[in-house]
Amino acid sequence: MDQERTIRTVCRGCHGACGVIVHVKDNRVVKVEGDPSHPLSHGTMCAKGLAITQLAYHPDRIVYPMKQVGRPKPSGKWERISWDEALNTVADKFKEVIAKYGPEYILIGQGTGRDYESHLYRFANLLGTPNVITAGHICYVSRVGVSLITCGNLPVVDYEVGPKLIVLWGCNPLWTNPDEYVGENFFRALRGGARLIVIDPRRNFYTRKADLWLQVRPGTDCALALGFHRVIIEEQLYDRDFVENYVHGWKAFKERVLKDYPLEKVAEITWVDKELIREAARMYATVKPAAIHWGVPTEQTNNCTDFTRTAIGLMGITGNLDAPGGNVFFVPPRTRTVSEFARHRDLPPEAREKRLGGEEFKLAARVALINPKKAWDSILQGKPYQLRAGLLCGTNPVVSRANAREAYEALKRLEFLVVIDHFLTPTAELADIFLPAATWLEQNHVADNWKRHGYVFARQKCVEIGEAWQDHKIFMELGKRMGQEWWPTVEDALDYLLEPSGLTWEEFRKKGYLKGQMEYYKYKKRGFSTPTRKLELYSTTLEKWGRDPLPKYVEIPESPYSSPNLAKKYPYIFNSGLRTPTFFHTENRMVPWLREIRPDPTVEIHPETAWKHGIKEGQWVYIESPRGRIKMRAKLYDGIDPRVIVAEHGWWFPEIKEPGHGWDISNANILTDNTFETCDPNLGSTNLRVCLCNIYPCENG
Repeated sequence: MDQERTIRTVCRGCHGACGVIVHVKDNRVVKVEGDPSHPLSHGTMCAKGLAITQLAYHPDRIVYPMKQVGRPKPSGKWERISWDEALNTVADKFKEVIAKYGPEYILIGQGTGRDYESHLYRFANLLGTPNVITAGHICYVSRVGVSLITCGNLPVVDYEVGPKLIVLWGCNPLWTNPDEYVGENFFRALRGGARLIVIDPRRNFYTRKADLWLQVRPGTDCALALGFHRVIIEEQLYDRDFVENYVHGWKAFKERVLKDYPLEKVAEITWVDKELIREAARMYATVKPAAIHWGVPTEQTNNCTDFTRTAIGLMGITGNLDAPGGNVFFVPPRTRTVSEFARHRDLPPEAREKRLGGEEFKLAARVALINPKKAWDSILQGKPYQLRAGLLCGTNPVVSRANAREAYEALKRLEFLVVIDHFLTPTAELADIFLPAATWLEQNHVADNWKRHGYVFARQKCVEIGEAWQDHKIFMELGKRMGQEWWPTVEDALDYLLEPSGLTWEEFRKKGYLKGQMEYYKYKKRGFSTPTRKLELYSTTLEKWGRDPLPKYVEIPESPYSSPNLAKKYPYIFNSGLRTPTFFHTENRMVPWLREIRPDPTVEIHPETAWKHGIKEGQWVYIESPRGRIKMRAKLYDGIDPRVIVAEHGWWFPEIKEPGHGWDISNANILTDNTFETCDPNLGSTNLRVCLCNIYPCENG
């Protein structure tokens, strides 16, 4: 028997890259634990990372390529095949589509990233297709895209120096470890004495620790941010030097805020008392340094672009942008960027012009992604042309995308579909070819090389399980069969990624991580990377596109105020996306430790609301919107407004062995809408978080 050995690597069980010490014996992982020497996580791990062995060695995990042999899909009938047969089948079909129609007829898709973005986009760009769907239109890439046109880079909370005040805006860092962050860093700052303002529709752990809690109406964050600006402008709490020298459009922005956003109006929109807004804005403007740590609820609405612009404006005018302990632009270590590796410039201009939705959602096109409904319409309606084939990696859009029934029907009707995943998810069961992906325990990679926190980390392969390949290798080997330029091995590609640092992969993995040399107030020397070299509260880019150059709040498309007649039948605001410490969007519901903690899908209902409908604690209830109904188990909770229903997302049932795994029973996205009128006009961000609903007990109890 082999002696037990340990390997230092980094997790990717959720957004974070926490340092992990992996114990391996007889080529099997027997234990994982936090690495105290890791500069971001300091030895901490979350439940998802600790449960990785139950996922990696799960009996239902697929660890060899397969093809679906039954029809119609999903048939539940699969046949094991070799990697050669699988990749040759995919390559032959893709070549056939390109020859007959063109590369744009192939859809490439990814979910919340597993650090394979560089390889996925390189494959897509060299293939010649501009049609890539990601989680980015509703998560992270949306804020990056808006940041680029507003201040030239993504501002990230500087927990290394440490803010004296944190505005936690629609975020749950201890459970989600969101991109750039590990929740432990937030909590360390809080324990170190940082003051806290929490903006959230729910009372939770953070609101109990907060100096101030602003219980905002779901989806109205942009109006609240403009209310903060109103107070800061009225009381002249802004940094005059920054405003005079580094802001473009201050006069026009100031006029709009003073004219259109009196606190009485903001309070009416947001349901937050105007004096509480005033107190919070004063605190943010006067306690230095202060930082805004925001989450995806602010991006999953039709106000995505304008909230992000407005929030960045708050950072700038208070002197907290690129200031120690504020929201900063971390300097990355010297490695090749994802954009450089992905060869975005190699996508021909004529291919870019064929991007679905390119003219409508210009900012999305600028960050190289499309709104998924554009893909569904292409497949189902042939507008403006009909996609023929697709490859989806690490994504489960049947459960994770708005208007799930439409997503399901579109993927089911696609002529040829390839899915890369660990399990036969509801989406994977619609595939013609299934390619088995390695977990983070089974790969070598320069981790976090796309993030903006100033680090890259060595993720080291600890074991091999079955015939699973890491995503990077899959794209490389498939790309070679398509005639693309790739390296002989994954590690050779990593040498290329690391080349500017002067390190090879072998040298880097021994080192463990690289950190960029931080410099603050960079704009004082070089300005901001925008057309005016200033922070643009008046966006010259949006103006050039014929869009409103100034931020504004637009009412949520489906709310008691915008849809009063609909609200008579559906009187409650449905707020989806309730987070748990166990699941990562649609993942982990087959992992015993994690499912034991959260066995059933949960919907939170205020006790007053539950009483009106005869709903008791723990009872199964229906939640219905104009698009359908689902059922969840009721949790009576007085920490929400009686007019709001808060539900978990991402639910399917791996224990249901029939094809589909009950994907439509408790899937929150059966209820959500994806029509273009409800999306952010620049990014196509879907209004995932807020729609109207009604509730009632299940007939069968």
